[in-house]
Amino acid sequence: MNTFTRETKLTLFYILFAFTFSVLMRLIWVYQFSGTEAFIFNDQFMINTNDGYTWAEGARDLVSGISQPNDYSPIGLATSQLTAFMIIILPFTFETIIFYLPVFLSSLVVIPIILISKVLKNLEMGLIAALLASIAWSYYNRTMSGYFDNDMLNIVLPMFLLWSIIWAVQTKQNIYLLLTALDILVYRWWYPQSYSLEFSFFGLILVYTLIFDKKNIFNYKLLAIMMFAMMDTSGYIRLGLVGITFYIFSQNRFDKYIYYILALAIVSFFISGGFNPIWAKLSIYVFTDSIISSDEGLKLHFFAVMQTVREAGHIPFETFANRISGHTITFVLSLLGYLYLSYKHKIMLLALPLVGLGFLAIVGGLRFTIYAVPILALGIAFLITEISKNLPTQKMKILSMILFTLAILYPNYKHIEAYKVPTVFNSTEVKALDKMKSIADREDYMIAWWDYGYPIRYYADVKTLSDGSQHEGHINFPVSYMLINTQEKAAKMARLAVEYTESNFESNRTGSTIEQMTLDYAFKDTNKFLSALKSNIKLPKKTRDIYIYLPYRMLNIVPTVALFSHMDLMTGKKKQNPFFYVSRQFKDSNSKIDFGRGIVLDKTTSNITVGTQVVPINRFVKTSYDKDMKLHTDVQVINTTANINVIFMSNYNTFLILDEKMYNSLYIQLMVLENVNSELFEAVILNPNVKIYKLKV
Repeated sequence: MNTFTRETKLTLFYILFAFTFSVLMRLIWVYQFSGTEAFIFNDQFMINTNDGYTWAEGARDLVSGISQPNDYSPIGLATSQLTAFMIIILPFTFETIIFYLPVFLSSLVVIPIILISKVLKNLEMGLIAALLASIAWSYYNRTMSGYFDNDMLNIVLPMFLLWSIIWAVQTKQNIYLLLTALDILVYRWWYPQSYSLEFSFFGLILVYTLIFDKKNIFNYKLLAIMMFAMMDTSGYIRLGLVGITFYIFSQNRFDKYIYYILALAIVSFFISGGFNPIWAKLSIYVFTDSIISSDEGLKLHFFAVMQTVREAGHIPFETFANRISGHTITFVLSLLGYLYLSYKHKIMLLALPLVGLGFLAIVGGLRFTIYAVPILALGIAFLITEISKNLPTQKMKILSMILFTLAILYPNYKHIEAYKVPTVFNSTEVKALDKMKSIADREDYMIAWWDYGYPIRYYADVKTLSDGSQHEGHINFPVSYMLINTQEKAAKMARLAVEYTESNFESNRTGSTIEQMTLDYAFKDTNKFLSALKSNIKLPKKTRDIYIYLPYRMLNIVPTVALFSHMDLMTGKKKQNPFFYVSRQFKDSNSKIDFGRGIVLDKTTSNITVGTQVVPINRFVKTSYDKDMKLHTDVQVINTTANINVIFMSNYNTFLILDEKMYNSLYIQLMVLENVNSELFEAVILNPNVKIYKLKV
């Protein structure tokens, strides 16, 4: 009894120590940016992930009790619900809670790591692994201060699931049957895409049982109750089935029926459609096409957004290794350590689904690396404890563990110190959006590129056409078209896109609004319909106001935005993108300006060299703000037949080199030059960081 009490106290101390360490490391960002006014709104730091604003919107609407239909507010999803609960019970402001919640929730990962080591009789391994896993690159990046996203529990919950599975298999106690099933229910509630990992755990337990423990009836009970918890049906139904199954398994007289119950559970899982989403979800990240076409109607072709999402792209091995363990050497040793750990404790083979999902990052993108972090941390920690225990004295054992631990932590600490991620928006942008609450109605729309959809909805409380979850090719096309085309075309497309979107809500139609527009205007070729926007076509009846959000920060992604509308929708063939180049690291000499990448302007001849071509420029434009933040433009027309223009945004110390199409685009004309067609748009908010215009048609 005394040994147990001492072990329990030591376990709790290690958990508290590792949790505190994890929290303190995440406060380094707060210390670094203390007093940075651009990152603060309502006396608190703003969050630094776009997706966080959708959960914040849902929590806001749950707390206020106000949410209109078709606004995409995620009031039914776990992250918003848990946040709303925290806001109600905690004596802190909304902004404080969403900023610091990931700091504390993500640090809970140390608990299952240490509890797993407890069942393996190696608490020191658990402590070392918890310290490393809690601050490893990819885990820190996605759970740092202000990274308000479901990632704050996306590793914590599967690690608790792994812990309950390991303890169930090791102890054969019925309580862990229930805990495992409840872990699955909670994990599915928190992260509906968890089915692939849950199914992988089931498969590994089945294989483990058949190879190492096939006569153990307890393992079949575990598999059966997991299947019922994993069914693709209501959480309440699954909870009821889990409760009934647990009661049956608690009665030994039903043991003779276990194989029939397992068979029933497996059949119920497949009948409920439990396997259907697994392949579909993984294929989104592993097998991505650049062009997605519709299967019906005009069979239009659209550019796939996954081609532009960095977290879904292939990554170099060094990046892969660093994100999991902090250093390539640490990663290699961690992998060897995990193999050795699994050899010594075969139960750790059940962690393979997490390792496998982490390794999927090699082909599926960096977002997956986070899953392998805690398991490989256990691997390197096991190596350290194995080496240390063979040393001759207790003092040397402790000292070696400390030194080795500091060695594997140091690269991760240096990463944290250097990882100075800014907030999603700066305070000027947020103040502009906050002001829109008193200008726009909740049913009005604000059109912007999908990257900015969530923050716009949260701060301005309006509707958007696209956001972090609504950004399929057919949704992005009209937004891209508006931003890259002329004001006339953009104005018409804005009214069409919004009214057709609302019409779809009313009629429960899905699919491409562009296709519907084409057919409704009696065209069979979408290209001809788009050309008709030059003419005086009749627009739908106005049902709400529309605002256009144009941030300066979008300059960096203009070429990416253009990809979505510069293609033939009928054939899927990509058109030549307009020429657009941003230069902030230029060299200005007496006779030339070198913009980089082989682009040089000759001041004496007004010719510009682009690669191997030397061509005249059409215009040289200089923009500047006076002390009242009013924009002034100085336009020098040099050669009206030329296709290339140069814009010097003096206050930003930025040059734009762009062709006529981009020069005449909505984004350049309204954001960069404030050259507005007063018949189509009127300015609402103008400042150097963001311009907001109201549509007048």
